[in-house]
Amino acid sequence: MSIKNIIDAKAIERALTRIAHEIIEKNKGLEDIVILGIPTRGVHIAKRLRDILEATEGVHLPVGSVDATLYRDDIGMKQDQPMLKETDIPVSIDNKKIIIIDDVLFTGRTIRAAMNVIMDFGRPANIQLAVLIDRGHRELPIRPDYVGKNVPTSMQEKVKVRLKEIDGADEVVVEAE
Repeated sequence: MSIKNIIDAKAIERALTRIAHEIIEKNKGLEDIVILGIPTRGVHIAKRLRDILEATEGVHLPVGSVDATLYRDDIGMKQDQPMLKETDIPVSIDNKKIIIIDDVLFTGRTIRAAMNVIMDFGRPANIQLAVLIDRGHRELPIRPDYVGKNVPTSMQEKVKVRLKEIDGADEVVVEAE
């Protein structure tokens, strides 16, 4: 197996800072923004983005998590049963701008499932998507609004995001068999 490091800690920090500024610009500030990370690494990325946004604009932003496991269309197809994580939506999402945060965007199925969860909690004004890595291979018409880095991959490759909160270091690697 070959492992190729494609992003280091500094590049992750720069990408998140750029995404934060793009969020501010696109939304003309941070009014009515709610940030929801997809467990596990998306939640940590969401908290980092919140910290950057709050430091830049001086406002408090609600951040939570949305677990899409039970809403996935492939839940019965996997050999291993998925681990349920917590959905924590700290405020009403009605008429709010929801920004879903994930580490890697691949087929789009997790994002579709996350949107279904969110819609069960209320009716947001809109839903936006920010991802650290977009690796392509979409199976659904889902497009991120904010991307840290586009990383073209083959179906045989795996993109692994490692974060210091979980893995002890910040990096993104591509593993090929």
